[in-house]
Amino acid sequence: MKTVSIHIVTYNSSEYIDDCLEAVLKQSQPIEQIVVIDNASKDNTLTKLAKWSEYCTIVPNEVNNGFAGGHNQAIGMTDTDYCLILNPDVVLEPDYVLNTIKSLNNHTKAGSATGKLLFIADHSHIDSTGLVINKARRAFDRGAHQTSDKFEHKEEVFGVSGAAAMYTREMINDISVNGEFFDEDFFAYKEDVDVAWRAQLLGWKAYYEPSAVAYHERGWKEGGRSSKPLFVRRLSYINRYKMIFKNDQIALVLKHIIPLLVYECLSFVYALLREPKLLGAWSSFFRKYSELRKKRGIIQSKQKIVTSEINRWFVK
Repeated sequence: MKTVSIHIVTYNSSEYIDDCLEAVLKQSQPIEQIVVIDNASKDNTLTKLAKWSEYCTIVPNEVNNGFAGGHNQAIGMTDTDYCLILNPDVVLEPDYVLNTIKSLNNHTKAGSATGKLLFIADHSHIDSTGLVINKARRAFDRGAHQTSDKFEHKEEVFGVSGAAAMYTREMINDISVNGEFFDEDFFAYKEDVDVAWRAQLLGWKAYYEPSAVAYHERGWKEGGRSSKPLFVRRLSYINRYKMIFKNDQIALVLKHIIPLLVYECLSFVYALLREPKLLGAWSSFFRKYSELRKKRGIIQSKQKIVTSEINRWFVK
């Protein structure tokens, strides 16, 4: 039987972690290992985690390594055939792991799978059924806020949300760059979209499995941008450009030049007038430019999918 591990990265997650781990332990699929990386929480997350130490490997980091660094750390501690990347504010139905693994086994070159994520506060509405990306290079959760009776069919998707993402070890090893599956330059936000894009370029497929159901708190997006710290808003803003620089192709940029230019102009004007401090995030981009360029070169050298095939994922 193929093996699966579950990886959770916590940061001030005491409100959610008990419900998350209770659901993990009720999975119908045997779980070989549960790894919890705590990114220097300031609340009582570690105190709550202590009672789960019989079931989990718990690693308390002295500093916050971000979503990307924390999950790379957990991935390096396991050697299972599948890895479920799980947010601490997600509660899984008992067959979530089993059904996402079945989905991967049913498709050739399948590297990732997701189920139907619903809002914890309102099970009648969808949080995510995978990722979509448009011609302006903006990524969205597919089906977000639509009613839960939608998206009842299995299908291929551009990528999967990092909130409850099942990945194969084979794909993780194949698409990692310099030993990193999630790009640690991102720290947090859009690292799952970056993985999805890179995986597509290297010939891997992602699938949506509606019989796998989970419930997500989805805290930061629901409060609106203005309620979030500048650090978080800057990450969300600049990581999009890092992702584009690493993965995009000149031919596709030219093909989609009008929607791209329209969005970039509007985005710049908005930032200049409403959030000028966002533009300070460009210092991070230029500081990492040489590393980003090397990563782009590695991805291009391994690329297996032609432009026309990847173009199908860029929606209007």
